[in-house]
Amino acid sequence: MNWKTEAIDKLKQYDAMRCSLDTIPQELQRLQLRAQSLKSLDLSSPVVRSGNQHDDALINNLVHRQELESTLEQACLWVTQVEQALTVLTPDERLVLDMMYIKQERNAVDKLCQELCRDTPTIYRRRDKALRKFTLALYGSCPS
Repeated sequence: MNWKTEAIDKLKQYDAMRCSLDTIPQELQRLQLRAQSLKSLDLSSPVVRSGNQHDDALINNLVHRQELESTLEQACLWVTQVEQALTVLTPDERLVLDMMYIKQERNAVDKLCQELCRDTPTIYRRRDKALRKFTLALYGSCPS
């Protein structure tokens, strides 16, 4: 396994995963409200009794919520792991990884050269150093 590639992938996914920590609970709340409305239906109604659509809808809702709760737990652990690894970086190293991988800004190297008052080769060395530190913090291993 190439830990460096894995670390880069995590950086590229970081913002979306952080966003999921807000959207998943919202979806869980929506599903909970939907389940409550399903439970409040009049079960004596012949329309509701035809087939098991009502029961299927409740079961599907419950399964969906359980899957999302598991996904949310995994996302929380994932984001926590990445954020802990990011804490080992200096502000400049974090900026480099943020612009090049997390935000994936266009012309990131040129912008970093201006912002950090460094030349292009220096920016790439800083990127490599920051990526190595981040990878070591994540996995305890990094290819040479």
